[in-house]
Formats: sequence, C-alpha cells, structure tokens
Amino acid sequence: MRKPLQTSLLAALLLAGFHHSALAADTKPPAAAEAPGASDGFHLPPFPADAHVAQSAKVDGRTLKYTATVGSLPVRDEKGKVIAQVMFTAYTMPGKDRPVTFAVNGGPGASSVYLNLGAIGPKKVNFGVEGDNPSDPAVLHDNPGTWLGFTDLVFIDPVGTGFSRALVDDKQATKDFYSTDSDIQYLSRIVYDWLVKNGRMESRKYLVGESYGGFRGPRITDYLQTRLGVAMNGVVLLSPYLDPAASDDENVSPLPWMLTLPSIAAAHLERGHKLTAEAMQPIIDYTRTTYATTLMEGRSNPAATEAMIRKVASLTGLDPLFVQRSGGRLETQAYLREVYRAEGKLGSRYDSNVTAWDPFPYAPHQRSGDPILNGIIAPTTTAMVNFVTRTVGWKYDGRYNALSYEVGRLWHDDEDANLGSVKQLREAVANDPGLRVLIAHGWDDLSCPFMASVLIVDQMPAMGDPARVQVKEYPGGHMFYARPSSQADLLRDVKALYGVH
Repeated sequence: MRKPLQTSLLAALLLAGFHHSALAADTKPPAAAEAPGASDGFHLPPFPADAHVAQSAKVDGRTLKYTATVGSLPVRDEKGKVIAQVMFTAYTMPGKDRPVTFAVNGGPGASSVYLNLGAIGPKKVNFGVEGDNPSDPAVLHDNPGTWLGFTDLVFIDPVGTGFSRALVDDKQATKDFYSTDSDIQYLSRIVYDWLVKNGRMESRKYLVGESYGGFRGPRITDYLQTRLGVAMNGVVLLSPYLDPAASDDENVSPLPWMLTLPSIAAAHLERGHKLTAEAMQPIIDYTRTTYATTLMEGRSNPAATEAMIRKVASLTGLDPLFVQRSGGRLETQAYLREVYRAEGKLGSRYDSNVTAWDPFPYAPHQRSGDPILNGIIAPTTTAMVNFVTRTVGWKYDGRYNALSYEVGRLWHDDEDANLGSVKQLREAVANDPGLRVLIAHGWDDLSCPFMASVLIVDQMPAMGDPARVQVKEYPGGHMFYARPSSQADLLRDVKALYGVH
C-alpha cells in the first residue's frame, strides 16, 4: 500500500530590491574568483551573479509588469564554510506593502518548477493532463492562475534539484541536506536569508508547499516561528504528504484503505462525467462509517463483508470479482493496472485518469514508471532551462534537475519522517492566532489522497476558529492545477486566504 518515502511522492509534486534591465545583469564572476568547493576537490564552474529581466503577463484583463530574478544563496556550516548553493527564482512587482510567498515542491528530489511553471508563476507550460506528450513544444504562455497579481513569488530549489548543488561529497550531503531535520533547517534559513538580503522582513509572508513540500510546509513554518523569528501569515499546502504513518498496518487498520477508496470512486465518477462535491459527500460518509466498521469486523461478519464488496464494486466500476478477491481493499498499483487492463494501458497514481501504454502488459506486476512522472520531466526541464539561461540570462551550463532520482536514492528516510508534520501543523496554528492554512487536493490523487487531510483536520482542536484550517478538493489529481477550471477555483480560494477581494 505505502511506498518508500522517496518514490511515493511527486517530485513534484520556494522560492526586491531588484533593478530592472532589458536582459541579464553581468553574470561573470571576478577573474580571480575560485569556484566554490575547489579546495575540497570539487572543480565546479562558479555560479553567475544574480540576473534580472523585465517581463509582463496579461491575466484576467490586467497587464502585470514584473521583474524576474534568478540567483543563488549560500548554505554555510557552523564554521561559516559554504557547503551548498541554492538557486531561487523570484518574481517581484512595484508596490507598497506587497506580500511575499515562498514556494517549494517535494519528492524529495523535485525542483520548484512544477509550482513555478505549472501552478502559480506568471508563465506556464502545459503538462500533467491526459493527451500531453513529452515531445510537445515546451512553449511558455501567460498563466491565468498566477498569484503574482497579489503577492511577490520566490521559488526555492532544494539542494540537488534544479541547479542547486552541494559542495560536499554524497555522504556528507546526506547528513547536511538529505534528511528530515537538516532539510527543514537549511530551507528555513534560505527563506530568512532571502528576506534579509532583499529588505523584506516586514512584509506579510506566506508559504506554499506541494507534495513532500506539503510535509515541509508545517515544519518550516514552525521552525521559522520558534527558531528564526519569522512568522508566516498564511500557509497553502497542495496535495500534501502530512502523515506517512497513516498508510501503515494495512493488515489490521482500515485507515489505509479508507484513504484511497474515495479517490478511486472520484475517478470513476469523473469518467462518467458525474464528479461533483455533492456526489462525493455520500462516498466520504460511507467511507467513514460502514466501510470502516466492516473492514474492522473482518470475517466475523460475512454478510456485511459481502454487502461491502458489492458497494465498493458499484462505487468504483471495477469487476466485482476483482473487488471480491481484493477483499474490498483496493491496492493502488493493482487498481491502476486493472482499471485500464482491457485497453492495454496504465493509470497514474498522481491522477488515475491520466494514462499511458503498458509496455509490459503480461508481467505479473507493473514494470514501467508512472505515466505522469515519465511525461513531465521533458517539458518542464526544457521550459525552465530556456527561461533561466536565455530569457533571464543566468548563464550556467550545469545539469538542471527537474526531478532528481539521485537525491531520492540518497535520501535518509529516518524515523522522524514517518512521524509526519501534523504535530508541527497543530503547533504552528496554536502559536499564532493570526495564521491561516489552506490544504488543497485533487479528487483523483492516489499518491497523497485528500481523505487523509480531511481526517487530519477533523481531528484538530478548533483553537478559537476552526475555519483557520480548511481542506478544499478540486477535480484532477496531484497536480489538479493543470486543469484550468480547478486552477481557477484554487485561485479563488487562495485569494480569500490572502484577503484579496
């Protein structure tokens, strides 16, 4: 049911006082400068200086004129030695009292390109929906769902993603960057350093995290509040991975199966053009009650089990024999093969209604990669490299990692990670009565299913105003914002969080 941390999430799925220029600022370092890490045997070309370009986007009848900046910030150890360089992409507009929003994706091993060029940045490239091909032209166009109209945006690429790089060997990098606590601490410091560098400590501040970035979100918020003295006004978590342990113990607990059944039922409704919030509510209610209790009763109540299997087959459209042999417990990868087996295709765990051909249809288990993950790396990499190196003029010839499987393999999946971020979410909300949180999911997502967040938030104390933490669901999957109507609905709900009218 549950996959290892480094493979179960989207890489997907954070980032001013800048001067305007038609193209890049001078990006050549002083001639005498030594490449970072050279003294330790790393012979890496130096990062260029921060580069800026003036751009515009037409959104909802309004022309947004902004500065795009690509640059980097150092990460230092306790002795002040630079051990990594973190790349950021920032979009800023003139105006008094503009908020600033920091954005980070997940994986771990994903750059911030998915939020940047997919969800909330001023430009967008198409990816992540049925019918998109990796070889389609990676053309940027104005993003109707951008948040830039009401907040400056800073996208952060964690070490090992994008162009961001460690200046230590893999063993030390795992200790310094590729584990839970160190990851949260240095990313929090990057937020702090960007604010100080750009004179924005007094700005209203927001954080958005997607997927494992949603795991990071509450922990970064809590660390900034209590350790670095930076308080967020709001947090938006897109398809967050908040409670890894919820998918454990599927042999006894009904919880792992409760999390995924509503998303499988939602995908079935969508294929029949019947997916609405009203249609989903009785499915959620059934999952919380009869489905859960029947699973807990097990073989002690055969009649209830038989009725449950009939109900699950009806909700999902699956062959009743398949559901019966599964005991009404629908394992994600088995479902994704079964639902499209007659077509010779596979569904994606990130949106089960996005498919690809199964190259090994007769194998006992799925042998190929995920349809969405396999399809998004090419367009996002091409679009981002062109934007950074040609449009903005941040001239660097290293490899750009939209999704780094190398980081995934190095990641230290410690026990703390399995504790999730629910504790930090509760504490951050308790620490600041002004903090507001929006948790947003796609109905069809089976990698980070919405039902987990529904149950998590329903168990939280009200802490004065229960509306301070809300869960919203939209048609689509892990990257539901790839669908224009869902992106528009998300924009409406985010504007309400920011107080934009």
